[in-house]
Amino acid sequence: MEDYIEWLSNDLRSRKSIDDRLEELMEKDRTLLDDKKRKAFFFIIAGNDDLYSKVNFIYDFNERNIKSDCFENENVDFCNSSNRLIKLAFNLYNSFPADVYDTFYLLDDKNLKLAINAIRMRFE
Repeated sequence: MEDYIEWLSNDLRSRKSIDDRLEELMEKDRTLLDDKKRKAFFFIIAGNDDLYSKVNFIYDFNERNIKSDCFENENVDFCNSSNRLIKLAFNLYNSFPADVYDTFYLLDDKNLKLAINAIRMRFE
């Protein structure tokens, strides 16, 4: 897993934080280590501060399922990059429709690397 988060920061504390977040989300969900779909999904959530802070609007840990209606929820607002990352995370999780151009267009470097590494994680 260290390979996937190496690019996020040269600061060991930041890498550990993302690793800790991913582990926390996977434990909360009771995700098996070989479940690449959920692992890639949670990797995106763990790697983005905005999504991590809003995870309960995005994923139902009791039902163990995504909340695809999160985009219409009036109680939460996602910026453009978060919206794109959620759609990608949903797509990696269960083939939720996500347009490639729309997903990657205008992502900053950190979120672009997050997206690419999540795809690698899902399909390796």
